[in-house]
Amino acid sequence: MEQHIEFRIGDKSYGARHALVIAELGAGHGADRTKAVELVDAAAQAGADCIKFQMVYADEILHPKTGYVPLPGGRIRLYDRFKQLEMPVDFFAEMKERVEKKGLLFLCAPFGLQSARDLRALNPAALKIASPELNYTALLREIASYNAPVILSSGVSKLSDIEEALSTLSNVPVCLLHCVTAYPAPPREYNLRVSQSLSAVFGVPVGVSDHSMDAELVPSVAAAVGAAAVEKHFCLSRKDSGLDDPIALEPKDFAAMVKAIRETEAVAAARGTCAALEEIKREHGRDTVEAVLGDGVKQLAPSEEANYTRTNRSIHALCDIREGEIIARDMIACLRSEKALRPGLPPSWEEKIIGRRAGAFIPAGEGVRFEDV
Repeated sequence: MEQHIEFRIGDKSYGARHALVIAELGAGHGADRTKAVELVDAAAQAGADCIKFQMVYADEILHPKTGYVPLPGGRIRLYDRFKQLEMPVDFFAEMKERVEKKGLLFLCAPFGLQSARDLRALNPAALKIASPELNYTALLREIASYNAPVILSSGVSKLSDIEEALSTLSNVPVCLLHCVTAYPAPPREYNLRVSQSLSAVFGVPVGVSDHSMDAELVPSVAAAVGAAAVEKHFCLSRKDSGLDDPIALEPKDFAAMVKAIRETEAVAAARGTCAALEEIKREHGRDTVEAVLGDGVKQLAPSEEANYTRTNRSIHALCDIREGEIIARDMIACLRSEKALRPGLPPSWEEKIIGRRAGAFIPAGEGVRFEDV
């Protein structure tokens, strides 16, 4: 008999019989409250169980020198784009109220200690940790202290990274989301059998965060193998200006995804995983589905290998640090390197290097390496 671990939030349980379907709005509202309301309403209408936001404070995520992003209006510093997306706490309180009045779960991802504490003040039923923050030790410890369920994405991570994160969060219920951190992510790299491997190794429910362009393929296969949750970016139009809108699902496609997930769950419950997968193979092709299933071995997908150490967090200098200068707490932060800056030591080293002398000049923004301390 197939065994799947369920995940409980409040008085509801999610698992192979009914995955938590998450509409990831992120910061697609573009700092526009009216659009945010439209997104919430459209996602609810499309069948989402959960509506997710991101509490963006640029200084918690990036250094101002972290490169540029091309937008319809021209190139802009990525840091400045994140600054444009910052919203006050009352915005999230308003969205939480609207989501919960619809009987849905409000979810939000903080990106640092301040946003985590601001989010906690809203008393959410659960919290989300995005893939780039899976190795952010101080943030994980902070969130673990809240004793609330956590949904943890695991894109651009190795098995040891996941093990360390789950160890830090060992006192709270965790649902792990298998993910490929590429935009868009190739469906054939999803290796969805790894969700069963991760659940068996760590004893936690596992779902999927899907960045592929197909509305139904990865979510359906994930549902067939017992996903506890399925997360997909949601937008009103792929032509909108949100950073993730080009790979998000429009309402009609999101509704089609939900329908496909529920139908697959029904077949799997009645006739088993193999029968559910056979139906998907008939629709999408046997070779395609087998490729999506993969070999079940956890490793970085080819499309995300180059992002390892760059998308996730490392220790960066906030200002120029002169050779011989004592490294103070306010001189460093755990940030994303992205493409323009060199990565530094992992966040778990943060406390170890505070109070030490710089062994070389460390330019503002650059990662702090072993040889720099």
